[in-house]
Amino acid sequence: MTKGTRTMDKMESKTATPSALIDARIAELADWRGETLARLRALVKAADPDIVEAWKWRGVPVWEHDGIVCTGETYKAVVKLTFARGASLEDPAGLFNSSLDGNTRRAIDFREGDVIHEAAFKALIRAAVALNGAARAKSRSKKA
Repeated sequence: MTKGTRTMDKMESKTATPSALIDARIAELADWRGETLARLRALVKAADPDIVEAWKWRGVPVWEHDGIVCTGETYKAVVKLTFARGASLEDPAGLFNSSLDGNTRRAIDFREGDVIHEAAFKALIRAAVALNGAARAKSRSKKA
């Protein structure tokens, strides 16, 4: 959990589902960051109803489908969604605004008051899922 707040004790966090841990993270933020993370989470799930929620690296919400699609980190000034294979994704709406120099990842930093371009965001999620699926299929065909 974030520094200075504890929604769940250590025992609860070890037995809670990833979805429950993400719920707790949203609740403990109790400000625009929690609202933004909750809205982005809903959009991710709407874009891909088969997405799986995970909780990794001691407190990072992760959405997976045939591999990591994106992570949802919260900082003091931004909610950052990092796309694991973002550098390989087309971004016609220009949503990526962070981590632009890397060869693999790309991120979107959402600041307080930012408007979420929902259709473009969901299209990006679907493209990331399709990319993961294509990579997985290619990997399987090499093994056969």
